[in-house]
Amino acid sequence: MCGIVGYVGPQTPGPRPLEVVMGGLARLEYRGYDSAGVALVTPQGLVSAKRAGKLGVLAADLEAAPLPPATAAIGHTRWATHGAPTDSNAHPHLSEDGTVAVIHNGIIENFIQLRAELAADGVAFSSDTDTETVAHLLARAYDGDLTTAMRTVAKRLQGTFTLLAVHADAPDTVVGTRHDSPLVVGLGEGENFLGSDVAAFIAHTREAVELGQDQVVTLTPDGVEVVDFDGNPVAPKRYTVDWDASAAEKGGFASFMDKEIHDQPHAVADTLLGRTDAAGHLVLDEIRVDETVLRQIDKIIVIACGTAAYAGQVAKYAIEHWCRIPVEVELAHEFRYRDPVVNAKTLVVAVSQSGETMDTLMAVRHAREQGATVLAIVNTHGSTIPRESDAVLYTHAGPEVAVASTKAFLAQITAAYLLGLYLAQLRGTKFPDEIAEILDDLREIPAKVQQVLDEAGPVREAAVEMKDVPSVLFLGRHVGYPVAMEGALKLKEIAYLHAEGFAAGELKHGPIALIEDGQPVFVIVPSPRGRDSLHSKVVSNIQEIRARGARPLVIAEEGDTDVLPFADRVFFVPKTASLLAPLVAVVPLQIFACALAAAKGLDVDQPRNLAKSVTVE
Repeated sequence: MCGIVGYVGPQTPGPRPLEVVMGGLARLEYRGYDSAGVALVTPQGLVSAKRAGKLGVLAADLEAAPLPPATAAIGHTRWATHGAPTDSNAHPHLSEDGTVAVIHNGIIENFIQLRAELAADGVAFSSDTDTETVAHLLARAYDGDLTTAMRTVAKRLQGTFTLLAVHADAPDTVVGTRHDSPLVVGLGEGENFLGSDVAAFIAHTREAVELGQDQVVTLTPDGVEVVDFDGNPVAPKRYTVDWDASAAEKGGFASFMDKEIHDQPHAVADTLLGRTDAAGHLVLDEIRVDETVLRQIDKIIVIACGTAAYAGQVAKYAIEHWCRIPVEVELAHEFRYRDPVVNAKTLVVAVSQSGETMDTLMAVRHAREQGATVLAIVNTHGSTIPRESDAVLYTHAGPEVAVASTKAFLAQITAAYLLGLYLAQLRGTKFPDEIAEILDDLREIPAKVQQVLDEAGPVREAAVEMKDVPSVLFLGRHVGYPVAMEGALKLKEIAYLHAEGFAAGELKHGPIALIEDGQPVFVIVPSPRGRDSLHSKVVSNIQEIRARGARPLVIAEEGDTDVLPFADRVFFVPKTASLLAPLVAVVPLQIFACALAAAKGLDVDQPRNLAKSVTVE
């Protein structure tokens, strides 16, 4: 959601604090926002500038009216929650006396009570936000030590928050804190950084520090100190970010989404890399759960939201088939509210690209309270979900900047396949040679995805031709069903089209009523070599919708001539084992959505109303 950047450097005032913060905000634009602002600590005191709109609006103001040299700075891009996206509601927020500036990601749930308390004491508010209350509370709690003031205020707040603050009397200090919202530290030479994401400071350092729940961090040019809310010192974990600033650039593509679609062969290959020992056995070093515990698991529940949930639904088919363990896939925001049946023999798999998805994090906590073992599949090192889980399986997709997820989806499926095969290996439900054969098939996927990318011209042409259609439907069976739903979600997210994904077997149970003359329908066709007679059933579905005027757009395996007489267009993908087919079948749907949205002139990377990481419930 909101982008947060903090910087403190040499105590000779200069332009670097503002340059670092504005550069960090630019790299965090992908998170989605509707206003931006900065606050600087200068010899003249605190100065601030903020504007509704994109970062370029603020940058133009700063060029027209430059701010003075500074020693420290904080910056923010806001996605509106409390209060409309206006100049006055943009962050930072200052205290009445102008000595404290605060930026905030999250929601202060008890701000109405706090605001009433402050108003009763004569405080005049200049915004409609929950955040402004924190600025006033910090100013009142400050007694020469901003860290102590932050601890005092943080303990009064309810909700989710990452807060950064600076004080006019502390030109060498930035203080931050977090509760159920992400914050990371970047370590430099004579300077230090804070960010809601490592992208905020990756251009300056790859050395980072994880901040835990309910901790306060104090940055000075020469050091980083972390304490808990009670003031007890904490020794945070240090790590090195394994990608650099160039990985977050477009690399010549028209959009980050287009670049990330083309990153997918590497995302899958890197997620598979180093997962076996010299004998070919799966060794998932990040899963530090006793093998006895995993052998006793009698149910798996995948918890996730959006695209990650569809990755979980794909994984369900494979894990149940390979391991003979029942798998449920739950939307994380529904999980803890329905009193789920969870116990010590339940493995909960939490899937999240960012590792900060609030709904999923809350579900993780609930599952652990009920005694379940929790394993996280995430892409972002140092994030909250893996730190609060019993085990983690990292994908290695690199930074995903576009709001609409693509390469993370393929990497999540790949990681879930590895988990399924690992459990099958532990439990003896697959012979070693069977597991080795599936791993070999997985290792062929990057080349197959690359083939789809290389032959994607007809998909893009179809997207441009169809840019004005009002609705697109998607049909699939077995593993093709979640692929259909993911294809529909991509069109909803970035092209703002009505799009629905259906199980093809449901067609005659209602959805066929939507078919009318000219209605485009993508159909994901199972392999003729697949399970039972699903191929012939789906081909019959194509005939049924075509007879009612639909335009069938078919995703089919190379050599599948059965679909040719009934399809308006056929987009062939390489032959792939049935359970692994989603890794190639979804790619044309991603390309179609990206090309159609671009043809409509829409912002592919930052669709309206959406943020990259949903960090509030």
